[in-house]
Amino acid sequence: MTTEVVDRIIDKYHGKASALVQILLEVQKECRWLSAEVLSRLAEKLEIPMARIKHIATFYKAFSLVPKGRHEVHVCVGTACHVRGAHRVLDVLGELTGLAPGETDQDLNYSLDTVNCLGCCALGPVMVVDGDTHGKLSQADAARVLKRYE
Repeated sequence: MTTEVVDRIIDKYHGKASALVQILLEVQKECRWLSAEVLSRLAEKLEIPMARIKHIATFYKAFSLVPKGRHEVHVCVGTACHVRGAHRVLDVLGELTGLAPGETDQDLNYSLDTVNCLGCCALGPVMVVDGDTHGKLSQADAARVLKRYE
């Protein structure tokens, strides 16, 4: 399945090496991570050295070379969210999932990460789950939000 997904995305960009970052983003979205198999296929099809692909894939935080959970949870720990209790939100998420920031559970249900800013400081503390933004969170709110994604 992975090869077909990668080939379809490459074809969408007409096999242009200049579209590498966009291709990586789309593959990441479809597969939830960039495996060695995927990177090798990209190098072959786009005729780009593997070293260049790995450099880009490790430079940007948006890319992951390890499997990610079905639900990606990002908690803002920027200044506004921090002073409004982001650490308490992280604590409750950690208790519910058993994860520390930067970890994924063994069943690949959840990945928990922190970000420095989500650009919605007035809503702090904020977390994003699968692209959905949830703001002005208490610990109880964070727990309720996470339950929706079970």
